[in-house]
Amino acid sequence: MKRYTGLVLLSILTAAAVAKVDLVTLPASEAVQITIYESADLTLIRDSRPLTLREGTNQLQFSWADTLIDPTSLSLIPKASAAEVDITDLSYPPNASHLGLWTIQSRLAGSVPFEITYLTSGFRWRAFYAGILAEDGQTMRLEGYVRLTNQSGEDYDHAQVRLIVGQVHLLDEIVALARRAFPYGRPGEEIAAMLPQVLQERTRSAGRIYKAMDMAASVAHKEIRKEGLSEYFLYTIEGTESIPTGWSKQLPSFQAAAVPVVNLYKFEEEMYGSSVIHYLSFVNDADHQLGQTPIPGGQLKLYRTVGKQGNLAYEGGSAFKYIPVGQKVELNLGQAEDVLVEPKLMEMKTDNYRFDDEGNISGWDEICTFRIEAKNTRNLPVRLEIKRNFPTSYWTIKNLEQAEKVFEKVDKDTVKYTLLLPPQSAQSIEYVLTTYNGTRQQDWPSKTR
Repeated sequence: MKRYTGLVLLSILTAAAVAKVDLVTLPASEAVQITIYESADLTLIRDSRPLTLREGTNQLQFSWADTLIDPTSLSLIPKASAAEVDITDLSYPPNASHLGLWTIQSRLAGSVPFEITYLTSGFRWRAFYAGILAEDGQTMRLEGYVRLTNQSGEDYDHAQVRLIVGQVHLLDEIVALARRAFPYGRPGEEIAAMLPQVLQERTRSAGRIYKAMDMAASVAHKEIRKEGLSEYFLYTIEGTESIPTGWSKQLPSFQAAAVPVVNLYKFEEEMYGSSVIHYLSFVNDADHQLGQTPIPGGQLKLYRTVGKQGNLAYEGGSAFKYIPVGQKVELNLGQAEDVLVEPKLMEMKTDNYRFDDEGNISGWDEICTFRIEAKNTRNLPVRLEIKRNFPTSYWTIKNLEQAEKVFEKVDKDTVKYTLLLPPQSAQSIEYVLTTYNGTRQQDWPSKTR
C-alpha cells in the first residue's frame, strides 16, 4: 500500500515510559491479499507486516481516514510466537476521527509477523468476453477478461487478487459502516448498546471469510486458478497486481482456441415481430474446450473472421449470467439483417357450421393455408427455427410437400419448423391449419388431444 504512512503507525510503549509515545511508520508489507466479491460491495483485505515489539505493552495505531474501510471489521493476528503475544483490546480514542488503537502485550522483544485484516468497500470486478468466429462459423476462439476497479480510497501495491462468484448476505452496507461517526455503531441505532454486538458480528463474519480464503492453495503458474468454496467460487489471479485508488485494470482470464458453436436463427412473430434473431450456443464442457470451471456472467462481443487476410466483422453482442459446468448457453446476438422470413396467408375459409336450437351459429371450423418463405443472403449455411403460435389449443395441421419433414409439435398451441438453408438460398414451406371454434371443439379429433 503506497499510502500506509497515513494508514498505519506503530507506537512502542514500555511499562516505565508510558507517558512518552513515539510514532514510527510500519515496515513495508510482506504480502497483501485482496478478495473481491462480485455480488456485493465487499472486499476482504489481508495485509502481512513484521512489527518490532518490545517486552511489555505495545500499541499499534490504525487510521482509515479518506477510505471506505469498515472499522468494526478490523482484526490483528500474530502469525508467529502467538503464545508470547496477546492482543488485549482495540479502542477508539475520543476526539480522534477515523483512528483505532490496538494494545499488544508481548513477552518477547524483536520482530514478529502480523496480519491485519479488514473489510472495505469500493472495489468492483466484472467479467467480459471476446468471441471470434472462424470463417465457416463452426468454431469460436473465446477470450475472457476481468476488469478490476478500485474506488476504496487506498492504494494497493503488489497484491494478490482473488475474485468471488456467489451471493453474500450483509447486515450492513460496508460503505455506510465506513462513513459513520465515532464510536462506530450501526447507523440510526443506540450506539453504546450496539457496539459490542456489532463487533462480535463483524469478527465472526470476518473469521468465516478469512477461514474460507485459507482453503485456497498458492498459485504455481501464470494463470487464473479457480476453486469451489461451498456456495462461492474462487478465482485466484496468479502473481501480484498494483491497483491505485481511482484506477481500473484489465486482466486476461482464460482463452479457448476452438470452441464448437451452433449459429441458430429464430423467427417467432409473437416474440420478435417480423425480425429474425441470431443466437449462438455452446456448452461449458470438455467437448467444447471448456468445462474446467463455471464461467462468470458478463458481456460477450462476437466477431467473425472475414477474407484471406483474417479481417474481423462485428456479429453482435450479448450479456449472459453465470454458466455452471456442463450447462448449455444460448446467447441472443440481436436482429439478423441477412436472414429473412415472410409468412403469407394464402387462403382463409370457414366450414362445418353448427347451430343451436334458435338457429344461431354455435360452432365452426376456420381453415387457413399459410406459406412461409425463408431467405438466406449470407455466404454461410444457416440453421433456422420458425415457430408458429395458434390462438387455440383445438387445431389440426396438414403439412404440404416438404413441410412435414421439418415439422415438430412444441406444445398444445405451438409448432416449429427447422430449416437448413445453404448459402445464398431460399426455401418455402406450406401448411393448412384448421382451428375448431365454439361447439365444434367437441368434435376435435381425439388423436390430437
